[in-house]
Formats: sequence, structure tokens, C-alpha cells
Amino acid sequence: MNAAGETAAFAEKFEALTSYAPFAWQVRLYRDHFLNGDIPAGLDIATGLGKTKVMTLWYLALKAGAQLPRRLVYVVDRRAVVDQATTEAQQLKRHSGDDGLRISTLRGQYADNRRWHESPAEPAIIIGTVDMIGSRLLFSGYGVSRRMRPYQAGLLGADTLVVLDEAHLVPPFERLLRQIEEGEGLRARVPADRSIAPPFRLLPLSATGREQSTSMFRLADSDRTDDAAVAQRLNATKRLSCSPRGEQKLEECLAEQAWRISTTAGKPVRVLVYCNGRDIAGKVRTAIEKRAKSEKCKASTELFVGARRVHEREAARKELEELGFFSGDNAPAVPAFVIATSAGEVGVDLDADHMVMDLVPFERVVQRLGRVNRLGSKDAQVIVIGEDEPKPKKPETPTPDEQRASIAWRALKLLEQLPERPDGTRDASPAALAETRDRAGPAQIAAASTPAPLHPALTRPLVDAWSMTSLTEHTGQPEVQPWLRGWIEELPQCALVWRKYLPVRPTGDVPSDREVAEFFAAAPPHLTERLENRVDVVRDWLVDRTKIFLRRSAPVPDATGDSHVDGSQTAPGADSVVLFVLGHAGEVIETYSPRQLARFGASAGSKKKLARAITNSTLVLDAQLGGLGEAGLFDANVTAPASTPDTDPEWEKTTGFRIRTATPDSTSDDPDWLEAHRFDTLRSAEDEPLRQLRVDIYRDRKTDEDQRSLTPGRAQTLAEHQDWTARKAEVLAAGLGLPPEIADAIVLAAVLHDEGKRAEIWQRAFNAKRDDIYAKTRGPLRLPLLGGYRHEFGSIAHVERDARFRALDPGLRDLVLHLVAAHHGRARPLIETDGADGPPSVLEARARDIALRFGRLQARFGPWGLAWLEAILRAADQQASRDLDERGN
Repeated sequence: MNAAGETAAFAEKFEALTSYAPFAWQVRLYRDHFLNGDIPAGLDIATGLGKTKVMTLWYLALKAGAQLPRRLVYVVDRRAVVDQATTEAQQLKRHSGDDGLRISTLRGQYADNRRWHESPAEPAIIIGTVDMIGSRLLFSGYGVSRRMRPYQAGLLGADTLVVLDEAHLVPPFERLLRQIEEGEGLRARVPADRSIAPPFRLLPLSATGREQSTSMFRLADSDRTDDAAVAQRLNATKRLSCSPRGEQKLEECLAEQAWRISTTAGKPVRVLVYCNGRDIAGKVRTAIEKRAKSEKCKASTELFVGARRVHEREAARKELEELGFFSGDNAPAVPAFVIATSAGEVGVDLDADHMVMDLVPFERVVQRLGRVNRLGSKDAQVIVIGEDEPKPKKPETPTPDEQRASIAWRALKLLEQLPERPDGTRDASPAALAETRDRAGPAQIAAASTPAPLHPALTRPLVDAWSMTSLTEHTGQPEVQPWLRGWIEELPQCALVWRKYLPVRPTGDVPSDREVAEFFAAAPPHLTERLENRVDVVRDWLVDRTKIFLRRSAPVPDATGDSHVDGSQTAPGADSVVLFVLGHAGEVIETYSPRQLARFGASAGSKKKLARAITNSTLVLDAQLGGLGEAGLFDANVTAPASTPDTDPEWEKTTGFRIRTATPDSTSDDPDWLEAHRFDTLRSAEDEPLRQLRVDIYRDRKTDEDQRSLTPGRAQTLAEHQDWTARKAEVLAAGLGLPPEIADAIVLAAVLHDEGKRAEIWQRAFNAKRDDIYAKTRGPLRLPLLGGYRHEFGSIAHVERDARFRALDPGLRDLVLHLVAAHHGRARPLIETDGADGPPSVLEARARDIALRFGRLQARFGPWGLAWLEAILRAADQQASRDLDERGN
């Protein structure tokens, strides 16, 4: 096929996947770069020209045989209420009909589903934030168990293309990713070992890049002149003018200008109002609604702010879509106003008819301007509320707020350099912005932009320390945040999750830390349950909400536990545990009652104490405390219990688990749900369980590898499971093109990986039948019977006696032993010896060898290379388990 034919074939496939013909620049990026396995240094394309279609270009090139990474990770700076990347990924999956394409997104049916773990050899698209992806890449995944951290780091650090959207907003993270890509001192030291794991690649996307590399991919002159759609968007009419605020309050000024635009347009229009703060946004909305009421005019208003629970974001998207704010031409029936904070600046294709905004740094102004008249088919007004030049009290040492005000004012001066239109307004089209940026030069742009924060260097000793994920304490493991965002004065964050059922006992009997940890390991907080916000906001909300709660006459739960029998719950008492504070790895840090939380409001010192306790944590809260509005936003005055997955069957399938009240002899009534854990809520005087919480896991959404030893289908013998796993490992090794000796080592590890399940203690704990040795059972799991025994550790002695293993060279023997020991995320470098057969001195020596072996292999393959090899065996094991679940008998 000639070049013209290839371009036509590509265009046809692209349109089938996206419903749009490709722009000329997309054809060039695909044909001249992706198809040849080449990733440009960056993509400098104006907002509104289809940058998120990069994932479609990658997918088509990969399917055409291009040597590109199998995983595409699309990173957005913040978790927006709605993100365009998720929409694109969902559409690509739907239109391609490709069952092999794994999708994991920030919202919707693919939200945090971990399907990208399933096969290192198949294409996958993962969408996440800087913090989600960055922490996982550095073996420190926020909200990820220590056992899963190396698995995710291995898959992200090799054979992955990271597409960093709006890279100019997070220069420290871009630099971190570039260091990992270049690999200086971070990869295997010997070239032959370095080539085993496919490379990690980076593609930054930016419309206002700070660094203008000569190897950036940009629009060609022909794109601007020959592509009519591109030309229309680049020259979109955006009439910018400045309205001085004077003595008027900012919220009143913003609301007044937005209302004026809506009433002089001659028809109902969509107006987007940007505010640099959630408080101001709320006041602007109130002012607009008051104006509409006073003038007896119908109007629609919607807040577009952060700190909304993920589950409610789909509803928010539908509301915005109905108002026509997603590049739609359908005119609203009444004036529509969206009042947005920075949450509406990045990663979402809002498209308003007109815009009003306050002053912010230049890079954010550019983002905002990309959200009005995106397609260039309208005539948009843009009003910027001007401020007088700031006068710091101490010019030589301005405060951070004064510095930010000065930067924003310099951005206004830059806007005044935009070309003047005949009507006296300024031309704020993408083309005019680009010309002004180039004309002003780097120094003036930098002065009007947020300074890039200082950030620490990434070194091999640091990554080696982070990769020791089985160590709960290590003085050489600092928090990864400065490597992701630099040293910045950003207020700390935390996340809230509401639950109907918590691991508490109404009798007041305090569960052990281990009981609570096991409960949350079986039912971990899921992305869709989370609401993230600043610690100071959450702290004040907790204090206010519990004070309101305590003023109500809440009955204390009775000692019989009857309140849990019919699924309803008696409201918790003043001294009942209603809040669990979980750390990054899911460990319980602290618990609180309503009375304790309310007391934190007594003084500034006590408030600081609570803030420190919840910083960078996940708070799991009793749903009966309420405080969650219908839109998924904090509201301390809402007394109704918060909605939870327990009340929504489809939501439960998304989280992958459900929690039910139970008695010791009750079982799951649905074959798709498999019992994974029980927590005793009431015990007899003889310490026998009377009432329980039962955690069931959905058959294809098991959240922990130990859960994969349980199956809703038939029980499976050890011999059959290891044979199935070995076959899966062979297929993965062939698909990844591994060197034969490495492939053989992984397959042998698969053949022997679960030999430790032969132990009587394991067979009894998993309720195995007595007619054979089993690797998979229908349970239920009786965890206390295990006594801490790890079958991976038990497998090592079996492996060392195997003749096939003994015939390998020492380096490959090391690899086989490590893969077996680490196939559930332990042995990095420590693994438990509890419950294993043998003298303590022998067991300790074996554990010591495991730790030393990890160090040798880490030095040989590099942190991500070794984790990637582990991930291959772990994926084969998971695939074999999933086949059993799906095939049943």
C-alpha cells in the first residue's frame, strides 16, 4: 500500500474509533512518529485541538505492529469532577470492541478496576492523577497495600508510555518521569539485563510549555492554513476585555459581569465563571441566584469545584452535559452558569459561550481561555476582573499571597499585549495567545507564571529503599510527595469514605488491630467511595458535624447486637467508634468517637492536633453521621445517612466487595459473590461468634491475591493449578519476547510457586477437602488457623529440592527462588516465618537468604526490572485463578 493509501486506511480506522476525521497533525504524529516507534520529546498543541486523541493514535499504531509500550498511562494534574481522558478511553474501548484492551479510569464502570494488572502482554490504558500514578511508580502507592505496591510499580515502570497532560503545571513530576525514562543509574547495570524489560517512555502534553525543546512536536504551517477545522479553532473569536474591580467585592463583581453578559446576549447562553477559590465560587453562585430571583428570571447554576465524591461525578457530568457545556451546540432553555475553580481548568473539555474570570497566573489563564468557544463557531466575550498593581508591605520580602498577586497582575499585563480588535477588545484566540507568548519571550512569560518549585533529585539508593515494600519502617524511605510536586506550600490533603458497616462491636469490646486490619484488607476503600479535600476543611467539618450529631438524642446501641440483624443500624452512641484513620498502606492509625471529635474544636491547639492525625490519610466514617450532600459535597448540616455501596448493587460490583450482616451458619445467597472474610460483632460468654459482618468478593474483582485461593467454582488441586499457571506463564513470556533462559526460569517458578500449600496448616485454614492436595477451595477461609503461615515461604524448601531447579545456573536459581518467595508481594526483602515447619535457626537462615537474594537481583535487574519480572508470574497466577472462576466446573 502506498503512502496515500496508508493515510486513508488510518483515517478510516481513526474515524471508526472517534466518530471524527483526524486532523492533519494527528496523521503526521501517527505516520511519522508512533508508527515508527518514535515518541517526540513533547507535544505542544493548543487546547481544543484533540490532544487526548493521542491514546487513539497509540492504540492504532500498537495494533499496526509499532514498537511502542503496551501500556499507556494518561496523567491529569488533578482528579477533576469530569475528565476528558476517561471519556476518550471509554469510547475507545466501546468502539474498538477489543476485549484484550484493559481500561482503568477515574470514574464510571472502569473506575480503579485494576484490570490493567491482568496481562503485562496486552494493551492497557490507565488514567490517574499525578499523586496516584507517581506514588505507585515509586513503590509507595497511596491507598495500595504493601503487597500490591511492587506489582503496580513493575507494570508502570516498564513497557509503559506516560502521557502527562498539561505538563507545564507539574514541572517536578515531568522531571521525575524524564529521569526514570533516561534511566541513568536507575536500571540494570549490564546491557543484556537492561534489555529484558521493555523501556519506560514519556510524552508531555502542553499548550503553554515552560521549556520549548527543539524536538517538541508542533503544528506545521500547513496545519494552520490547509486544515479548515484547525484554522477555525486557532482563530476562534474570543473578545477579551478587563473590568476593574475597584472597591466592589470580588464575588459581586464576577456575578454582576456574568449576569450582564447573560441578559445582553439576546438569547439564553452558557457563561463560565472562574474563581480562584471554593468560597468565592459559592458566593458567586449565591449572588447570581439572588439576582435571578430579584429579576424574576429563571436561570440554571452549577458549581464545578473539587472535593466531590467520585461516585457522584457521573451525575455531575450529566448535569453539565444537559446544560450544553461539553462542546454541544444545543442552546440552553434558560441562562446557564457554571461557577468553577481550578478543578474546571485542566483535563476537561468544558465549552462555554462566554466567560468571566478573576486574575490568576498566566499558565492558568491559558487553560481557562481554552474552555470558551473551543470549536471557534461562536463569538465569545471574555471579561477579566482587573486588580490594581499589588504593593507588598515589604517589597524585598513579600508574603506568598503578595507574590501570587504580583504574578497574577503581571499576567494581566501580558493579556494587554494581545492584539487589539476594532471594537477595542483584545484577541484572545489560541493563535493570538501563541504569538503573544513568542513575542514576549521566556523571561516575561516566567515572570507572569507560577514559579516551578524546587524538587529533590531521584537517586538509585532512594528507589532501592522505596522498593523494600515489606519493611514497615525504614529511615531511608521519605514521603514521595516532594518528588511528585516539589517543595511547595500546599495545604495537606486527606480523603473520606462513608461506610454503613464498620469493624466495631456494640458491646464496647475493642477489636484487635489485626482484626480491624484484616477487615479493611478484605474491604479496602475504593476510588469511587473517596472524597478528597484539604485537611483543614475536613477537620472543621468533622468537628461541626459531630457537634450537630451529639445535639440529637442518639440512642446507644444495645448489647445484644439486634440492631444489625435486619440490616438496619441503631445510631452510634457518643462514645462509639465512628471514625477509622487509615495510613497509605491501609494500616489503622487511630480511631475516634463523636465525643472525641467534638472536643477537638475546643481550642486552636486541639484543632492542630486533629489536623496532624488525619493528614495524608484515608478516613473511614460511619455513614450515619451524615454530612454528605446529594451532589457528593461536604455539608455539615445534612443529617441523613450518607449513601454507600451497600445500598446500590451496581456500585458494589464496581468496588468488588459487599458487606452483609450474618450469623455463623449463614452463607452468600449469590454464586457471583464469594465469602472472603468474617468479623465478629457479637460473641458469647464462651467467646463463640453469634453475629458477624461477612465480606463477600465479586468473582472478577478480587482485591487481594490471597482471595484468589477462594473460588466460586469447583475446588482445584495444587497440581492442576500450578500446571495452569505454568501454561499462562509460557504464553506471557512468549508474548513479551523474553530471552529463553529468563522465560524458562519464570515457567519453572510457576510450576513450583504454590508448593507451600501442601502444608496441613494451609489445607485446614482454607477448608480443603481431604481427598487430595488443593490450591483453590470454596472456603470459607478460617484465617486464625493459618497462624501467620505464608505458603510462599513454605514453597522455598520444595523448590530447593527440585531436580529441574538444581540443574540451573546460580543466577537463574536466584531468580526462580525470588519469584516464588515474592509472588504475593512479600520477600522485599522480608518474609514471615510463622507457622512453617523446621527448626527456628533453619527458618531464620532461609529468610535471611531470601533478603540477600532480593538485594542481588535488585542490583542486577534494577528496581523496576525486577518488579516487572515478578509481575509476570503474579499475572500468570491471577489468570489461572480467573480461568477457574469463569470456567467453574
